[in-house]
Amino acid sequence: MEQIKTVYTNDIGISFQWVNSCKQLTQVIFRDTGFHLTTNEIELFLEQTIDAKRQKKCSECMESRNCRSLLLRTPSNKVSLAVSMVDLGQIEDLLKGTLFQLKFNDYIEEICKN
Repeated sequence: MEQIKTVYTNDIGISFQWVNSCKQLTQVIFRDTGFHLTTNEIELFLEQTIDAKRQKKCSECMESRNCRSLLLRTPSNKVSLAVSMVDLGQIEDLLKGTLFQLKFNDYIEEICKN
């Protein structure tokens, strides 16, 4: 099996890149779902987490923070996910942390070239 280079992890998932593969794609996995995403797609996904936070929450649910009543659009226009507010916060953190680390790594790599 090919080795991976971890980009970021948190309680809900992990993002990584395959060592011997194109650095253009990052695999982002949370719960039982994985996405192969470009940096632009990760940015778009992050924007969609912000949009999902604006949705009306289920007011009747006794456990509204854990109720999977929010619809999160993904970078694939054919896939949306039902998530809870807790999940959404963790997914947002995973995407933000991934973007930060990818951009930081690119910055360091660029400095080391000069």
